[in-house]
Amino acid sequence: MSQGIVQEITFFLHSVLMGLIITFAYDWILIFRRLFRHGKFWVSVEDFIYWFICGVSVFYMLYKENNGVLRWFAVVGAAIGMLFYKLTIKNRFVNIMSTYIHKIMWFVFRVIQVMLKPLKCLFSAARRFVRFLKKRLKKVKEFIKKRLTVFIKTLRIVLCKQ
Repeated sequence: MSQGIVQEITFFLHSVLMGLIITFAYDWILIFRRLFRHGKFWVSVEDFIYWFICGVSVFYMLYKENNGVLRWFAVVGAAIGMLFYKLTIKNRFVNIMSTYIHKIMWFVFRVIQVMLKPLKCLFSAARRFVRFLKKRLKKVKEFIKKRLTVFIKTLRIVLCKQ
């Protein structure tokens, strides 16, 4: 085989690999969306960033491999890579990974909950103590206010008599 044909085949295989990688990356975005639900605006922002990065990476591949010239068999190769990934993997990868990551996150949050339970008890005890002090200080404030009022009235009476 001539060197030119080998380069073209290598370029085609790199295009197929780029299609696989692009589809695999989008599956991770889908997993993220299943784990953390959000609105249409953020979905649009994610998609824009994803397609911008994909466009830059495809352009870089075309620039590196083929001096920036768009060859239709490269587009077909990327489409074949995407189609191959979707036909073999489908949504099983997204379902399995989102389920396992969800279970791992649930377990981690549960462990954190158990570890923080003593702090929660300590915090609630401190809150009850602060409420107790607040009530006591309110009573002391009222007592001092009454005593000062009585003292001022007595002082006025004494000063007025003189």
